[in-house]
Amino acid sequence: MRDRINQLPIDTDVSYRNRLSILRERKIEDTKDKAGINSFTDGDDYGAIAPPKDYHFKPLPNHKNGSFYGYEGWSQNFFKLMSEHPIAIDPCDAFACRWMNCMSWMRRDSGTNKFNPDMSYEHLKPIQQKYGIVPGIGADAHFGGDYTIGLQLGFGGLMDKLVEYRYKNPGNDDFYDAEILTVMGVQAWIRNACKEIEKDILIETHPELKENLKQMLACNEYLIEGAPRTLREACQWICWFNMASREYNRDGAGCQLDETLRPYYEKDKENGILTDDEARYYIACLLLNDPHYYQLGGLSPEGKDMVSPFSYLILEAADWLDSSCNLTVRVHDSMDMNFLHKSVDYLFKRKNGWPRFSGDKALSEGFMKKGYPVELARQRVAVGCHWMSLPGWEYTLNDCVKVNCTKVFTVAFEEMMEGDGEKSTEELWKLYEKHMAIAVKATADGIFFHLDNQYKNEPELMLNLISHGPVEKGMDMSHGGAEYYNMCIDGTGIATVSDSFAALQQRVEVEKKLTFEKVYEVIKNNYEGAEGEYIRMMLHASARYGGGNTLGDKWAVRISDSFTAQVNAMDEMRPPVKFIPGWFSWSNTIQLGKVCCATPNGRKDGEPINHGANPHPGFRKDGALTAMTNAICSIQCGYGNTCPVQLELDPGMARGEENVQKICDYILTLFRKGGTLLNINIINAEQILAADKNPELFPDLVVRVTGFMAYFCLLTPEFRKLVVDRILVA
Repeated sequence: MRDRINQLPIDTDVSYRNRLSILRERKIEDTKDKAGINSFTDGDDYGAIAPPKDYHFKPLPNHKNGSFYGYEGWSQNFFKLMSEHPIAIDPCDAFACRWMNCMSWMRRDSGTNKFNPDMSYEHLKPIQQKYGIVPGIGADAHFGGDYTIGLQLGFGGLMDKLVEYRYKNPGNDDFYDAEILTVMGVQAWIRNACKEIEKDILIETHPELKENLKQMLACNEYLIEGAPRTLREACQWICWFNMASREYNRDGAGCQLDETLRPYYEKDKENGILTDDEARYYIACLLLNDPHYYQLGGLSPEGKDMVSPFSYLILEAADWLDSSCNLTVRVHDSMDMNFLHKSVDYLFKRKNGWPRFSGDKALSEGFMKKGYPVELARQRVAVGCHWMSLPGWEYTLNDCVKVNCTKVFTVAFEEMMEGDGEKSTEELWKLYEKHMAIAVKATADGIFFHLDNQYKNEPELMLNLISHGPVEKGMDMSHGGAEYYNMCIDGTGIATVSDSFAALQQRVEVEKKLTFEKVYEVIKNNYEGAEGEYIRMMLHASARYGGGNTLGDKWAVRISDSFTAQVNAMDEMRPPVKFIPGWFSWSNTIQLGKVCCATPNGRKDGEPINHGANPHPGFRKDGALTAMTNAICSIQCGYGNTCPVQLELDPGMARGEENVQKICDYILTLFRKGGTLLNINIINAEQILAADKNPELFPDLVVRVTGFMAYFCLLTPEFRKLVVDRILVA
């Protein structure tokens, strides 16, 4: 794929910063190339590039329906994919290759991205559909691996470990054969890359870039078998694992990046073979290769602040890159406050939505309430859109399982209105809790089905390699290989439901301006006609969640407390599996709204539910930040998963010292009040409107949609509207 990179004149300045500028411009071109390709829309800013037009991968089916399943199907296709993968080498980059495809997409695009049909869960579907449950059955990759396992062993060492335990665990040959073939596939990809680098060295005319390619070749030839020894080798190894894991099933969980790579940095510095600028270049190229979710800072298991000079260097590298980076800074009261200040300053400077911030206190104390010691709780790091994970120890399905609370509400409301009993918000609440209990139980049943059968559908062959237990036991992470099973169940639509309860209480019971019957009538008619619109606006203008000690705020606390208790009650079903509640919706904000009829908060049939834990746009005329923050803090479930705050700031709030400090103070206050995660966009409203109209004219505009970063031009109109509405609706 050398033809995609233009030769640079010999006199071109290729200092590290200039190389990154060139790489950034090429990334923008890659982004343009991906526009219109479904696989790259409405998701993270992957480090992938569009494959060559003449490249077509043909999977090997192992089922009569034409798809592939289980250890054999996934390992054979992965090996084939890696062996045939096009090679992309950029002489300005420190690291080899880019990923282009994903086996999960192959099944989806062929219409067979369904659970293995030999293991039917048809008996669970009626109740899942009734309550709009996103069951997570067949979901993949949403837990974190421990990169130190792979860095300590290298691919050769991982192969030796597999061979060793294959003999220790006779009878698990299908598992070990698949894992061995998986490692062989990655090694085949690296070997093919080395051949391509050799060709590029011969034709490269720029002396410094030729030398860079020679170093790249030596690094990768060693990494086929060897364990990383230097920072460059460690970063390249992580790149290979990340790309291969993306190609396997889109895994995007990263690690505690500063502590993972710090020993290599310090050793190279001690040996005099690394400058800080070179280190920044390597880290920036790592972040460019794929924006996995990485955490910086936080507390060590012993309670010491983990911010180091290398943590600062990572921020500086991200600044050099000036692109999308999924960096999370973990905040606690004893942290290096200069680091927090520096992080916020970069947020203002680059306006790319990074970094975001997580609250150590609430997250650690919440996880401890599940019976875990503080030393373990501190190791649960931010490695996803809104979620935490114990790297290599825990299987979670984070962000894959959701209960549509709006749908539960509409079922309860219809039952009350169609029945002969009392019509009141308290009666509606009783019915809502009854149906929510059924929905949560059905969700747990779906999770158990997944745990029993996922390994026969889609085993976690890549993440198994860097987890504690699967290789040693000969068991997939989804099926007994993990040490801990803490299954995420997210509630969605808390603002939609709380605003609906509040509107009914205010307009019907307190003010008596409407009756339950009239509200039900206009809802069934989707607020059509002049009267319907008048009533819709009246309900919409009720005391809403996020307004500040409103009826909506009080209902939201009640809803969250009830949901939390019902999810926690599922711990009794099948110990040691535990369940952790949260409030998050991600892209499901759109889809979950489509299956819900109109609701008493003035929302029309099929419109999106609220975004995550945030109030609906327009919750207060002044959009008061304090009121919104207090509301979200008050509905935190409190067991180690997040209920994020999504915050949009106008760039008119300048970068100066005073404003940076104000945001630092806000972050500290948020987390002292029990907040868990803060996502911030600093975006100009006029620019967003222009980009929404002509996204192709803004190929470098990066936004934080929610937990994930995206190039605005790769979002569909529905997704762009989510961002636009949050920013523009006061």
